[in-house]
Amino acid sequence: MHVHDDRRLDRIGMPEAVLCSAKSDSQLRVIVDELASTGQPTLLTRLPAERLGCLSSEVVEQIDHDPISETGILGGMQSSRPGKVAIAAAGTSDQRVATEAARTLEFSGVDAEVLVDIGVAGLWRLEARLPELRAADIVIVVAGMDAALVSVMGGLVGAPIIGVPTSVGYGVAEGGSTALNSALASCAQGVAVVNIDNGFGAACAAVRMLSLLGTDRSRS
Repeated sequence: MHVHDDRRLDRIGMPEAVLCSAKSDSQLRVIVDELASTGQPTLLTRLPAERLGCLSSEVVEQIDHDPISETGILGGMQSSRPGKVAIAAAGTSDQRVATEAARTLEFSGVDAEVLVDIGVAGLWRLEARLPELRAADIVIVVAGMDAALVSVMGGLVGAPIIGVPTSVGYGVAEGGSTALNSALASCAQGVAVVNIDNGFGAACAAVRMLSLLGTDRSRS
């Protein structure tokens, strides 16, 4: 039997989340049925649309599912929190991870905006979106291949930067290791980096920052 963490919201400020990809159909059905019966807000991650078929129809009707991010929200959203997060996706291929971050923030009650296709291959597109990026309290940068956008953004925006390397790429960039190493080796000061394709983790880090720091900091 799955023992859900019903004290997580009190302890760390975020409700329970379930990683669905690592669970069998029968395990997932039992877990989601149990969570649905409690009414506890829960975020379901790595849940592609085809796996909804293993759940009962009654539960599926309760899930707000997004096929792009492969996330499901069960039990409703959290109350609104102060602060705004901008999510910069280098290319359209990074959209799944960027949308996962956006959905996690939406679930957590944080205002988020996704800006897609502003990578270093077209710096004029990034330049045009700088006013929106600089208005955010935190910027999540989602980028594959060489993940150069992480360093570029770190030199242009004063808000905290959370880099998310993605597995988008081929050749030496296949699987995201090159993007991860590039982001970790960034010469931009104070850039934080999460694991490959971890839009969920980046969003949770942003929620923690907003909870601790508030939104009254000054930006240069």
